[in-house]
Amino acid sequence: MHIETLKTFRDLVETGSFSKTAQLNLVSQSAVSQQLKMLEQRYDCQLLDRGSGRGVTLTDAGRAFYSECRLLLERFASLESSVRAQSTTIAGVVRVATVYSVGLHALPPYVTRFMAMHPQVTVHVEYSRTNRICDDCVHGTVDLGIVALPLPKASVTATEWRDEDLVIVCSPAHRLAARRRVSLRQLAGEPFVAFERDIPTRKTVDRLLRAHGVPVNRVMEFDNIETIKRCVIVGNGISILPQVTIANEVKSGVLVSVAIAEGPCRRRLAIIHRRGRILSGPARELLRLLQASS
Repeated sequence: MHIETLKTFRDLVETGSFSKTAQLNLVSQSAVSQQLKMLEQRYDCQLLDRGSGRGVTLTDAGRAFYSECRLLLERFASLESSVRAQSTTIAGVVRVATVYSVGLHALPPYVTRFMAMHPQVTVHVEYSRTNRICDDCVHGTVDLGIVALPLPKASVTATEWRDEDLVIVCSPAHRLAARRRVSLRQLAGEPFVAFERDIPTRKTVDRLLRAHGVPVNRVMEFDNIETIKRCVIVGNGISILPQVTIANEVKSGVLVSVAIAEGPCRRRLAIIHRRGRILSGPARELLRLLQASS
């Protein structure tokens, strides 16, 4: 029995996906199926109900096995962290999940610096929605998450990282493009391209607009910032976005950034991990680097 087989089973239960489990463990989907079959043969019982039509569903035996399997893997991870803490060499893999706006614009310089400082560490960065990032932290499929506040879950520990200025964003042809500063009240009734409702930055912007009694006409809603920017560029509406995320577009002249007169208005980013989890050496070092830069 290999610890990797137990990890594969845990990941399969928590992701609910053979393909996602294969990606996490750097094996084929066939290998995931073979490891599951080996476990069931070893214990002479069925762990997953394959005929439920609901994806990955645990049998009674599977629930009992998963519960103990998860505890064993947590103890093993704690053991590894304790042993590696005695070494001055930082090596291994750290998995980070973040939203597109952070992963594409704020995070890369820190990852580059971290990998230069610790060449024996591999950093895997994946992009996802905030609620999924929180779930992945809780399930242990990622070490750290970087998201905007507020958080949708209380089962993670959040360390405030940095603030990002929010600005009004429009196309160069928009009536506000020639202004250096604009009051939020002037946005009333404007076609507005927004994040989807469950995204924390959307909640921050909504609170800001409500606080100043500004109704906007939300014509489109998206789950990532790159799509929002494309819509604003072609003139489908205006938006309010973190300034750092539009720097390249402003420099190239396809977007205009206008300061909010009632500002400064900001969104706050946080680094999260599962509450009570003992982080690996590489994850601790990356967290330390990020905190030092806040």
